Amino acid sequence: MNKIITITRQFGSGGREIGKKLAEAYGIPFYDNEIISRAAKDTGFAEAAFERAEDKASNSLLYSIAMGMNVFSSQDVGFSGLSLDDRIFLAQSKVIRNVAKEGPCVIVGRCADYILKNQENVVNLFIRATLDFRIKRAIEVEGIPKEKSAEMVMKKDKSRANYYKYHSGERWDNVLNYDFAIRSDLCGIDGTVACLKAYLDQM
Repeated sequence: MNKIITITRQFGSGGREIGKKLAEAYGIPFYDNEIISRAAKDTGFAEAAFERAEDKASNSLLYSIAMGMNVFSSQDVGFSGLSLDDRIFLAQSKVIRNVAKEGPCVIVGRCADYILKNQENVVNLFIRATLDFRIKRAIEVEGIPKEKSAEMVMKKDKSRANYYKYHSGERWDNVLNYDFAIRSDLCGIDGTVACLKAYLDQM
């Protein structure tokens, strides 16, 4: 395996677990919250600040995108004039590019597919599932109270969609933006891993 695998996923679809199992199957690094930890260490920002930033979008970066500015074009992009959320996003972007340079790995979320769009050997996957399947996992795996589960699933999806839209200008759930999209509820977690591995092994 000589690919960088990015995984974008609906909340409750099991995307993180699938990504971790794929990484284990190939014996390559897995990055999710590790991206936050490394970016926090590099910047001195608290990890909680990164987590909060993912729950909202930044108007200044949206303006930059609308004006055609490529914030990823140079390692020397300055932070002056950028909001805290924008600086956090750029710090995460730098970490994602760096781990991709280190070799094959699996990266979950955080617009990794967009950040690495100009890099070779990147495979972008999208994991989705029915709402019922995701609500059930939210209750059983995430420990979310049943009465709040449906609301939480929808809220998380909306948050991820907004985050992706603001930072990439693209729709998060547009399967045309990905190399392979799959429903985890059809095959289960292990079955989905097997399907994805079969696909990746042919590349």
